[in-house]
Amino acid sequence: MPPFNNPSRGDVHVNRPLGNISVAFAQEEEGFIADDAFPVVPVLKRSDRYFLYERGEFNRDEMTKRAPGTESAGGTYNIDNTPSYLCESFAFHRDIPDEIRDNADEPLNLDRDATEYLTTKFLIRKEKLWAATFFATTIWTNEDTGVSGTPSAGEFQRWDEAASTPIEDIRAARTSTKLSGGLRPNKLVVGAQTYDSLLDHPDIVGRLDRGQTSGPAIANKDAMAAIFELDQILIMDAIENTALEGATESNAFIGGKHALLLYAAPSPGIMTATAGYTFSWTGRFGASALSSRIKRFRMEHLESDRVEIDAAFDHKLVSADLGYFFLTAVN
Repeated sequence: MPPFNNPSRGDVHVNRPLGNISVAFAQEEEGFIADDAFPVVPVLKRSDRYFLYERGEFNRDEMTKRAPGTESAGGTYNIDNTPSYLCESFAFHRDIPDEIRDNADEPLNLDRDATEYLTTKFLIRKEKLWAATFFATTIWTNEDTGVSGTPSAGEFQRWDEAASTPIEDIRAARTSTKLSGGLRPNKLVVGAQTYDSLLDHPDIVGRLDRGQTSGPAIANKDAMAAIFELDQILIMDAIENTALEGATESNAFIGGKHALLLYAAPSPGIMTATAGYTFSWTGRFGASALSSRIKRFRMEHLESDRVEIDAAFDHKLVSADLGYFFLTAVN
């Protein structure tokens, strides 16, 4: 006989209305970029293999003249099917005691509040794993370190210093990435403090101010992306409270003070080059496109209703040649 405090399988089910609330809440949280930087690949299996091909095979000049009645020159390219993904499962819950629900003016709002609380926990975990996978040193083929004053090889002057040259740095990095990976980057991911410094940089403001006849030159993501010749700039504006429960709140930006220039395919595909993917296990019953599920079930021994979120995903580096990392871009 199972312990009395364990809900049976029939008591546990995916709550679709709460799941919809969770997805809507997640989509409104613009400070989290983990699902926007790279293509999200929905997968039916928790783990499997995916394909990589040698980009260099496509960029070699091998086409030749053909004499009448002869075969054309031909070639092939190798496909590597050894890379694999594994969508690890993560979960968190919040209990709503009967006393709290009975005393609430709008009892159903407690479920909504719990869902948004759990979704925030999910987004923080996913964002931190994204940062650890992509937004750190020694990951990408191309990397420069920000310094104060005159830079040496492998360095750049930090972008919050007036004499720095972020436009030239980004342009040079795009060219280097084109040579190493075959494609020019189309996105820039920046920490919140890095973005703030770029907004006020005299070179960027000066580019926007040219030809201005009235009013101030206003820098924003779209204007900055146009200057850098990019499709999109993503700002890692999410924060994490690093203090223990009960201690004084201590918030820090998850993205730190770095920047990552990258090429991301518009959509996933077998023959599509990209710097990274996020594999999202949607094959489970009730899983959203983000891989998350919200469950609500009774914990009678606690005289409480439990609202639980679980998710299974895998951030995967696909091509280290298609990224350029700027470590400590500002002071």
